[in-house]
Amino acid sequence: MPQGQPVAVPDDGLTTRQRRNRPLLIVHTGAMKGKSTAAFGLALRGWNQGWSIAVFQFVKSAKWTVGEENALTTLGRVHEETGQGGPVSWYKMGAGWSWSRTQGTEADHAAQAAEGWAEIKRRIAADEHDLYVLDEFTYPMKWGWVDVDDVVATLAERPGRQHVVITGRDADPRLVAAADLVTEMTKIKHPMDSGQKGQRGIEW
Repeated sequence: MPQGQPVAVPDDGLTTRQRRNRPLLIVHTGAMKGKSTAAFGLALRGWNQGWSIAVFQFVKSAKWTVGEENALTTLGRVHEETGQGGPVSWYKMGAGWSWSRTQGTEADHAAQAAEGWAEIKRRIAADEHDLYVLDEFTYPMKWGWVDVDDVVATLAERPGRQHVVITGRDADPRLVAAADLVTEMTKIKHPMDSGQKGQRGIEW
């Protein structure tokens, strides 16, 4: 894609503007770090455009607050106070989801994942947000907690101009096939290879 130009223009009957503004399904997968970081960077861009941002974190512990959460929720407060940017909603499965406040345990993680997906489906049907970050959502699909075909069908039929970015290793081939943009993070080198643990500001 030299100088940002598409390599081919499909004969789809759409104008350049219509094609440019299609809502995207984005997948960040692969074994290397940076998948969530890239998605949250996209959320920062969306906030700057005045988009409504919704982050749903699957798998991660509710006790772990990542730096991007603090940054984006702070920007959400900036929007509430000044009107700058857009609104930000942030939910964690490990917290039992903030709308239900149930205790999260290993025994009910599958039920919580299904509950989170049901809420996302409801919001997508209502055209509630401009960008959904479904962080580590590949894992509930891989483990059978959420039906992949249901995810693919729901996202294919979403109304309006709602962008969705899904992160996590081992993205299902059906999800990859349905996506508009797929990035695979491949490790070349990592500090852990030489015995270095994660550090503040880099990993969290």
